[in-house]
Amino acid sequence: MGTMVNSSKDPTVSFPGNKKITVVFVLGGPGSGKGTQCAKIVENYGFTHLSAGDLLRAEIKSGSENGTMISNMIKEGKIVPAEVTIDLLKKAMIECGNDRFLIDGFPRNEENRAAFENGTKIEPEFILFFDCPEEEMEHRLLSRNQGRVDDNIETIRKRFRVFVESSLPVIKHYDLKGRVRKVNAAKPIEEVFEDVKAIFAPFHTKVE
Repeated sequence: MGTMVNSSKDPTVSFPGNKKITVVFVLGGPGSGKGTQCAKIVENYGFTHLSAGDLLRAEIKSGSENGTMISNMIKEGKIVPAEVTIDLLKKAMIECGNDRFLIDGFPRNEENRAAFENGTKIEPEFILFFDCPEEEMEHRLLSRNQGRVDDNIETIRKRFRVFVESSLPVIKHYDLKGRVRKVNAAKPIEEVFEDVKAIFAPFHTKVE
């Protein structure tokens, strides 16, 4: 087969094949309510929700060689390379067979963004950005008593700062291309979803 220019051992070389894949990146700080909204988008618009963090955790749990490597990197305080996360995302996209994806919590920074576009040859349809003031996020995280160890005021502020510093350049990049859809996430869930519905209206072709 002389046509194989890519010597990668990965079966996803031809990704995404001849299928048009729609990707929406979902970004929002901790407590912005993006998880709740993603669930509603999945239910109403036939998207598949992929969380980069969940995929990494599942890989670790699987006990695979890859999972052990990821686990060790996290233990050592190292950042998991973007390529590892992107490979897991690609694998999940191929396995589920859908062509519409919400990718949540990724790209976390400019390096992730560039690596995703290079590694998948997919440019996101748009970025769904849940914009929520820090005070509101703090209030939500402190009052949702889910027993998350990291929900104390200091760590919340730190998580928020990390989000702002790393994700805002990504948002800026896509904003220049006119691809950012900003939603005021400080409003009640149903009102936020009304705004989300207006953005996703073109995708309302879910087969009942």
